[in-house]
Amino acid sequence: MRRLQRLTADQMMTERRSTVDAATLGKAAAIVEDVRLRGDAAVRDHSERLGDLAPGDRIVLNRSELQSALDAIDPDTRELLERVAGRIDRFADDQRACLLDLDIEVDGGRAGHRWVPVKTAGAYAPGGRYPLPSSVLMTVIPARVAGVDQIWVASPRPTHVTIAAAAVAGADGFLAIGGAQAIAALAFGVFSPPSDVVVGPGNRWVTAAKKHLFGEIGIDGLAGPSEIVVVADAASDPHLVAADLLAQAEHDPDALPILVTDTPTLLQEVERIIDEELETLPTGDIASAALDGGYAIVVEDMDVAVDLCNHIAPEHLALHVEFPHAMAGRLSAYGSLFVGEASAEVFADYGAGPNHVLPTDGGARFQSGLSVATFLKAPTWLTLTDPGMISGDAARLARLEGLEAHARAAELRT
Repeated sequence: MRRLQRLTADQMMTERRSTVDAATLGKAAAIVEDVRLRGDAAVRDHSERLGDLAPGDRIVLNRSELQSALDAIDPDTRELLERVAGRIDRFADDQRACLLDLDIEVDGGRAGHRWVPVKTAGAYAPGGRYPLPSSVLMTVIPARVAGVDQIWVASPRPTHVTIAAAAVAGADGFLAIGGAQAIAALAFGVFSPPSDVVVGPGNRWVTAAKKHLFGEIGIDGLAGPSEIVVVADAASDPHLVAADLLAQAEHDPDALPILVTDTPTLLQEVERIIDEELETLPTGDIASAALDGGYAIVVEDMDVAVDLCNHIAPEHLALHVEFPHAMAGRLSAYGSLFVGEASAEVFADYGAGPNHVLPTDGGARFQSGLSVATFLKAPTWLTLTDPGMISGDAARLARLEGLEAHARAAELRT
């Protein structure tokens, strides 16, 4: 019977994965800088070398071509894309409504901030082992709701459904390329307006290119292979626990499934069910490889489980426990939380509303997943009608720091 690797809670507390290795970062940076130097010729050279393009293949699809792809797909698929897009759009709309401008009284006048969208955004969607039209919806729709003027998608070897999804989401154009060269093309505006922000999941080359460019452009974060922590107790249904672990494991051989439980007999039953499911699962080879790298942690009690989850800060955190809402209030570090065994992570993957582009490798300790806020900034403003109320303090503090010109500029307003 398959056994997840056993770790103690203390051992897991010392585990930490790196999102991108130094060798990949160096090679991806070289591709990015080549695109910066040679533009479209470099994009085509790297895309042909890596098998994403054949000589003479087109790279750019305009908005009318996206619409043609949408018109060509079967009606059921079109209706599916539009229904899912509607759910994502409604959630993003409500998120935007929570972000309020600020206008308050301060000494001498008023101050505040306002939420302003970036002008341009690039949205990457994977196109390798599994093309992901859902990621097109998840990245483009929040940008459109935020008010971004120009949104371009990049994805290698796109299917008709992926291109149609870009039309449904409201993208302005599509680049049929992938990898580090696609991120560079979006950032530098090789085929489209230069992107202020580039978002979306991808392989290690995509992640490395985003890391290399961060600071020159904005990014949503650095996403590694998918991961899930399922917390289960004696009340859990082992079939549902196994199903959620397998659903993440089939993403990638490097995906990380983790089961945390206080019930050893449940762990044994989950492993038995996983063995049965792998016999008929079409993606069983991939899932099996991921499970070989996964972990099972038997904890003393659920207090230890909470501490462990807050340390791991997983991309997906599923609570298959008797009192999930009580536990949820004690958790603070996760990309997305699934409260109760009915709330399967797959529903967020495929458009319940919350976004599926989430931080991995512990990134949830300091950042959130992609949302409408990813495409917004909140610059502050100040209007003084009686600067004398604070000019003295400003001048004194400036002189404490040795900045006399600052002090004189303040005193001129006294």
